[in-house]
Amino acid sequence: MQKNQYFPLALIAVAILSGCSTSSPPQNAALTAAHSSYNSARSNPNVTSLAALELKEAGDTLIKADDAFNKAQDAATVDHLAYIANQQVGIAQETAKRKAAELAVANASAERNRTLLEARTAEADAAKRQAAISQNTAEQQAAELAVADAKAQRDRASLEAKTAEAEAARQQAVIAQQTAEQQAAALADARAKAERDQALIAQQEMQLKELNAKKTERGLVITLGDVLFNINKAQLKSGGIRNVQKLADFLKQYPKHVVLVEGHTDSTGSDSLNQELSERRANAVRTALIDKGIGGDRVATRGYGEAYPIAGNDTSAGRQLNRRVEIILSDSNGNIAPR
Repeated sequence: MQKNQYFPLALIAVAILSGCSTSSPPQNAALTAAHSSYNSARSNPNVTSLAALELKEAGDTLIKADDAFNKAQDAATVDHLAYIANQQVGIAQETAKRKAAELAVANASAERNRTLLEARTAEADAAKRQAAISQNTAEQQAAELAVADAKAQRDRASLEAKTAEAEAARQQAVIAQQTAEQQAAALADARAKAERDQALIAQQEMQLKELNAKKTERGLVITLGDVLFNINKAQLKSGGIRNVQKLADFLKQYPKHVVLVEGHTDSTGSDSLNQELSERRANAVRTALIDKGIGGDRVATRGYGEAYPIAGNDTSAGRQLNRRVEIILSDSNGNIAPR
């Protein structure tokens, strides 16, 4: 009972957040869909009355998702919380359906019992009156026998009806049990999938962190600095080889991803030499990835020479930053934003 007293407060909080999203809708598609599902469930009186706790859990998770979004946390976290909230809304809706069906079955059974009781009472009263009349004459006794025979037939019909009702109730109970088991299995599958997805996201984030991948407008970018190559050469040093191995391991685990390897230089030297060096270094990384077991069709290269510096070329530190190879990781559909 005490949990239900606090539930309206959670509804008010989520309603306020939902109202805010009406005036300034979130730009996160998964969060918007979760709000829509939650509002739809909240407008269903069966869900709010029969699955209050489940709906409250969905509302609490949705508040966390909104908070993560408002604090500009990464989209994966917001998407995951929105996904969990959406699943919890589905659980609340299915719970309400199940409980409503159970109430309907209980009400139908009570109504049948009431009708049978009224019929039996009426039959008993009729039998009493008939017995009093039949005591006076033989004809009345014959009539009583006829009534008794009719009553016996009615009893047989009533017994058959009760038997049929009992069988229908049994079948309905079997169906309800099967539905409950299916719902429990679906819920278990959903929870297991959510746990697997969460573990996969955590593992992927850890791998990307080890690669020092940075988020940019073009997606995740892994930078191999000049120190990982021999001076003015395209050969990778041991440190660069280790980074390439980590990237190859990641690509093997996520085969839908592809990469674009871009070579860059500083402004020293001629344009032609810088262009050639940037292309050779990009191709060296591609060759290393292929040697590590990555298909050549998943690795594209570009050489830009000194065209895209990220620091000034007037200092040695700036020139060193400009001498780099950038590896752009695609999304799960193999798409890479153009430069």
